[in-house]
Amino acid sequence: MVALTSVALVRRPTDDLGYGIVTHIDRVPVDVELAAQQHAAYRAALASAGWTVREVDPAPGFPDATFVEDSVVVVDGVAVLTRNGAKSRRGELAGTEKSVRELGLDVVRIAGPGTLDGGDVLQVGTTMYVGRGGRTNADGIRQLREHVAPLGRTVVPVRLQAVLHLKSAVTALPDGTFLALDNLFESGAIPPYRPVVEEGGCHVVPLGGDQVLISASAPRTVEWLTDLGFTARVVDISEFEKLEGCVTCLSVLIPRRAGEA
Repeated sequence: MVALTSVALVRRPTDDLGYGIVTHIDRVPVDVELAAQQHAAYRAALASAGWTVREVDPAPGFPDATFVEDSVVVVDGVAVLTRNGAKSRRGELAGTEKSVRELGLDVVRIAGPGTLDGGDVLQVGTTMYVGRGGRTNADGIRQLREHVAPLGRTVVPVRLQAVLHLKSAVTALPDGTFLALDNLFESGAIPPYRPVVEEGGCHVVPLGGDQVLISASAPRTVEWLTDLGFTARVVDISEFEKLEGCVTCLSVLIPRRAGEA
């Protein structure tokens, strides 16, 4: 079980959620009331897995702000505030900065002309795989590398194809095994992976121990992971998936650091 001092940052959706950006899929209506219920269930799943849920202030006028992962990358005790690749999202940052400062994290930031979305950053051990695509540019990757090198992290850029973020295409299980959809990123950029056939199946959030958070839209992957000995905590996030969201981008997990009281 994860220590209760480990924090999960989340941000509730606002009434304008349906106006969020869509890039690689067609726009369909979003049920905002259902989205609020789904987000509450998502928060409950994190809490039941042992995480202390901390809410970033809502941001009306910024419908994508509920995808809080894009606004910050946390490495040990350092919060790297991002600079969203979508200009319309940059006003989301203030609330996230307030929350990470209240948690006592050291704060650094990506400066222009660099852009970096947190959804493009996949941390596996001491390696940080960073998607180079429509939201994250070369200068953003360079700045991230400079921020995290003193923390013992290695940054590996990964070119993306027709996908919003790296973590829209690949994530990793608690044992370090990668789950991925084929043909969405450059081959050879990440270690060998287990391919999945459901889009939601490549989106998992390790919660500690053998627990993983996964979308209800991937039932075959849930069954497969369960058969492999993982504990799948399944959440329905259908309204967020209409905006290219997934389980990873609705939270930022900040584990308790070794030696903390």
